[in-house]
Amino acid sequence: MSSSKTWLTQEAYDRLKVELAHISTKGREEIVARIAAAREEGDLKENGGYHAAREEQGKLEARIRQLTAMLENAEVGSAPAGDMEVVSLGSMVTVEMGGEKIEFLLGSREIAAENVKVFSEKSPLGGAVLGKKVGESTDYLLPNGKSNTVKILSVNPFLG
Repeated sequence: MSSSKTWLTQEAYDRLKVELAHISTKGREEIVARIAAAREEGDLKENGGYHAAREEQGKLEARIRQLTAMLENAEVGSAPAGDMEVVSLGSMVTVEMGGEKIEFLLGSREIAAENVKVFSEKSPLGGAVLGKKVGESTDYLLPNGKSNTVKILSVNPFLG
């Protein structure tokens, strides 16, 4: 598994550490108890509660692995402050694409609220705008192989 840095605010890092600690202990204990209770009901082939608990256990373990890797490879910092001219990690970027304005956070989905669009710096769009200045246009490849042009309209600090 390749390790890549994930930019996180200190607040997001702390929140994710608390989540990891909780699901690694109490979360696991709760799932194990549900599996044990469902197992006592008898025939496991037709035991919906048992299968649901096992599926939930798999999801929990995947989240534990995801958080562990993210926190081990986290680059913790503050969101950029003040007037910004250059797109950087942790900034809110407004771009124009195909006549439409789109605003998004450049960084990790883990630091944003659910109602904020997020693009990773590893995504085609995120990689294309990272380091660009307000007013610049750049091209990037879409997943279908076509080229798309994006113009940076504004860059602002992410205020959470």
